[in-house]
Amino acid sequence: MRHDQRQPDQLRPIRIQRGFTGAAPGSVLIEAGRTKVLCTASLEEQVPPWMAGQGRGWITAEYSMLPGSTAPRKRRERERLDGRSSEIQRLVGRSLRAVADLERLGERTITIDCDVLEADGGTRTAAITGAWIALVDCLAAAAAGAPAQPAEFPLRASVAAVSVGIVGQRALLDLDYREDSAAEVDMNVVITGTGQFVEIQGTGEQTTFTEQQLGEMLALAQLGARRLTEVQRAALGRFWPLAE
Repeated sequence: MRHDQRQPDQLRPIRIQRGFTGAAPGSVLIEAGRTKVLCTASLEEQVPPWMAGQGRGWITAEYSMLPGSTAPRKRRERERLDGRSSEIQRLVGRSLRAVADLERLGERTITIDCDVLEADGGTRTAAITGAWIALVDCLAAAAAGAPAQPAEFPLRASVAAVSVGIVGQRALLDLDYREDSAAEVDMNVVITGTGQFVEIQGTGEQTTFTEQQLGEMLALAQLGARRLTEVQRAALGRFWPLAE
């Protein structure tokens, strides 16, 4: 058993609240254990100048951790992003664009804002999982309140992300901060609802890892992603926009 009594292949409790704020057409609070991330999606009827006239849309993301999300306090990023925040927001944007039909989106831009309210490990993976739901709600609002027919909706698949790692020589799913800080190997995996990999970020933090351990971690990540897809589906209910 782990320090929080979870099994090695068990996610932390996941809670999703849609419509958490009223200003953005897509607004989702996602909680994974003590980690809490607010994901909002906003739409503009234009694309960046370098994309104008191509007939394609764009999805981009911004990520930040609020000062009170960690202890000690994290200094607010006023003038420039630190390297970690910049890397994470690029990851979120790539993950969403990987499952989007940008031609069907048309010359519009959707910006996803991921703000960490409380951090206890897995903020980037929670941001991706919640951001996809916020994106669906934003697109549904643009389609007059309900998703278009699955063949017309500008998303090809769902996408979710989860962390895995080797802690004490054991492969574990969904690391919290205590586990992540002690991990010999740390990995973040982005997977579509159809089981396709989008991105794998893996590092031997304290040691190397074997092909067998890599296989164990990827198997755990696939299991976790399937469960997260079920959570996304339950949260969206009749708004689930994808063909079965």
